[in-house]
Amino acid sequence: MTMMKNGFWTLAVPLAALMVFADAGLRAQEPTDQPMVSRSGIDLAALDRSADPCSDFYQFACGGWLAKHPIPPDQPRYGRFEELQDRNLEILKNILEDAAKPTSAPDMRQIGDYYASCLDEAAIESKKLQPLEPELSRVAGIKSKNDIPAVVGHLHTIGVGPFFGFGAAPDFKEASKVIAIFGQGGLGLPDRDYYLKDDANSVKLRGQYTEHVTKMLQLAGDTPDRAGAEAQAILKIETTLASRALKREERRNPTNIYHRMSMDEVRKLMPSVNLSTYLEHADAPPVTNANVTEPEFMKGVDEVISSTPLDDLKAYIRWHTVHGNSHVLPKAFDDENFSFYGKTLTGAEQQRPRWKRCVDAVDSDLGEALGKIYVDRTFGAEGKQRTLQMVQAIEASLADDITQITWMSDETKRQAEAKLRAVANKIGYPDRWRDYSSLRIVRGDALGNSQRSNTFEYRRQLAKIGKPVDKTEWGMTPPTVNAYYNPLQNNINFPAGILQPPFFIKGADDAVNFGAAGAVVGHELTHGFDDQGRRFDAEGNLRDWWTPSDGKAFEEHAACVANQYGGYTAVDDVKLNGKLTLGENVADNGGLRLAWMALMEQLKAKALGQADGFSPEQRFFVGWAQMWCENRKDEIARLHAQTNPHSPGRYRANGVVSNFPEFQKAFSCQPAAKMINQPICRVW
Repeated sequence: MTMMKNGFWTLAVPLAALMVFADAGLRAQEPTDQPMVSRSGIDLAALDRSADPCSDFYQFACGGWLAKHPIPPDQPRYGRFEELQDRNLEILKNILEDAAKPTSAPDMRQIGDYYASCLDEAAIESKKLQPLEPELSRVAGIKSKNDIPAVVGHLHTIGVGPFFGFGAAPDFKEASKVIAIFGQGGLGLPDRDYYLKDDANSVKLRGQYTEHVTKMLQLAGDTPDRAGAEAQAILKIETTLASRALKREERRNPTNIYHRMSMDEVRKLMPSVNLSTYLEHADAPPVTNANVTEPEFMKGVDEVISSTPLDDLKAYIRWHTVHGNSHVLPKAFDDENFSFYGKTLTGAEQQRPRWKRCVDAVDSDLGEALGKIYVDRTFGAEGKQRTLQMVQAIEASLADDITQITWMSDETKRQAEAKLRAVANKIGYPDRWRDYSSLRIVRGDALGNSQRSNTFEYRRQLAKIGKPVDKTEWGMTPPTVNAYYNPLQNNINFPAGILQPPFFIKGADDAVNFGAAGAVVGHELTHGFDDQGRRFDAEGNLRDWWTPSDGKAFEEHAACVANQYGGYTAVDDVKLNGKLTLGENVADNGGLRLAWMALMEQLKAKALGQADGFSPEQRFFVGWAQMWCENRKDEIARLHAQTNPHSPGRYRANGVVSNFPEFQKAFSCQPAAKMINQPICRVW
C-alpha cells in the first residue's frame, strides 16, 4: 500500500498497473520515429506470421518486433513502454535545454538550473566528497546510541532512509484524513527474500552486494580491511531487519499493513529509540497517532539498535548516506553504484546516458514544473476530452459486467455499483499546478539541489498530517509513461505522458484502439475490484462490504488466476509468484473483458469489416498483445519475479487471451490448443 520515496512513506502508486494508455489528441507534431502501422492500426511489421496464434499468440503478435528490437546496452529490457519513454525523453530534453539557456524565461530558470547542474560532471568531480561532508561528519559525530534518533531523523528529511520509513498517508479506515505512517525500510537489496533465501544464486548475490558496499566505503575513505569488516556488519544488520519484514504478497492485503496506534504505543515498539527526539529532527508536526504498517519490523529496528555495537550502527548509517547520494557524487561512486544495481541486479551492460538520467531527476524533483511545459507542447485540453469519452464507455461496460456476474449476490452488487459510480477520473494533468517557489535551486550544486528537493517534498508531505486528503493531487508527474488506480481515493489517473501514440493511434479503427487503450482503462477500473481494491469502499475506506459468501466466491475465482500465472516460468527454474502478481493479472483479464464489451457496443452502431487480413475481433486481440512486446535480460527477469507485481509481457498477452472463449472463436483454435486455458479463469 505504501512506498518509500525520498526517504519517507507515501501512498504507493504501484498499487496501480504498470500500464500504457495513449491518446491521439496531440497538438504538437507527433514524433517521426513511431512504429509503421497499417490502416487498421496493427503494427504489421511486428507480426511473426510463421507462428501459430493458437499455440503462442505473443510470438504471433510480437515475433517480428522482438527480432528487430534487441535490448540496448544501457537497458535491462526494451519494450513498447521504452519506445514511448524514449520519445518523451527527447521532448523533455528539448524543454530542459531551452530552460538551461541564460536567456530562458524566468518560469523555466528553476528546471533549467537543476538540469544544467546535474549535467555538469566536471563540477561534481572537482568537489569530490565535499558537498556530502556535513552529513558524513554528522554520522561520525555519533558518540552514543542516544545520538542515533536525531541523526536518523535529519537524514530522513534529505532523502536518506536508514532503518525505517516515516511519512504521511490517508488513514485506511478514515480515508478523508491524513495521518503519520511508519513502515519498513533501510534495506540495500531490493527485497527481504534477497537476504533470507539460501539458494546458490541468492548466496552469490549477497556476496556481490557485500563487495559493492566494501568498494563504496573505500571510495568514501575507508581502508580495504575496515571497509570489508563494515560491509559484513551492514549485511548482518540488514538481514536482521529483513527477517522482520513482511513478504511482498503479504503486504498486498491492506489489513496486514494497517495498525493505527497512539504515539505511546509506538514508543513501546521501540523502547531503545527516543521517538520524541527522532520526530523533532525529522521536522514532524505534532503527531498523536500513526499507522505502523509492520509493528514487528519496528520491533526489529529496536532489536538491531539495542544489540548491535555502536561502530557497526554508524557504518550502516554512513553506508546509506553515501548510497542515497551516489547519483550526484563523483563518477567513481556513480559507476560503482551502476556496477551493482545496474549490471549485477538487472543485466544492463552500460550506464544510461547522463542526459537521460538528469531528465529523470528533474521529472522526479520538479515534475509539475517540467510537466506544465510538457503538457502545453504535447497534450492540451482536447486530449482530456477524447480520453474521457473512452473512459466513460469502459465504465458503462463495467456497470453491465457487475449486473451479469453470476457468483455475486444482489446485496454485494449494489455496493459494487455504488463504488463504480463514485470513481473519479483524472486525465492528463492536475487542475492546479504545484508551487515550487520556496525550493532553492543553485546552478552548479547538484547534490545540494537534490537534497533540498528531497526536503521540499518531504516537508510538503508531512504538512498534510492531520488535514483532509487533497483528492485533486496526483501521484505521478504529467510526463510519466504509466497510469494508476488509487484505492484510498477511488480514482483512476492517466498522465499525459502515456496518452500518446503508439498505444492509441488517431488513424486506427475502434477494434485495435479498444484492444489496447480501452483495455488499459478497463485495467485501472478493475483495480478497484481486485484482491486489494475490493477491500476499500466507495469513499476509499478499508471496509468489508462483501457478504461472507461473496467474499469466499471471489477468493475462489482469484485462486484460479493465481494458480494459472504461478505456473509460468520467469527464467530458468524461477516461476512467477501468482500471489504477488494476482492484482495485476486480475486487472489485465478484467480490463480486456471490459474493453471487449465496450467494442461490441460500438460495433452495434458502426460495423467494421476485414482490414489487413484480420477480422475486427482478431484485430482487437492483436491490439492487446502488441502492447506487451518486450525483450528482457535474465537478470531483470529474476529481479522482477521476486519484486514486481506485474507479469512479463509474454504472459500478460498469452495469459489473458487464453481465458477468452472469444479469442478461441476469433482465431478458430481447437479446444486442445495451448492458448486455451484449462480451466478458464475469470473473476470479472
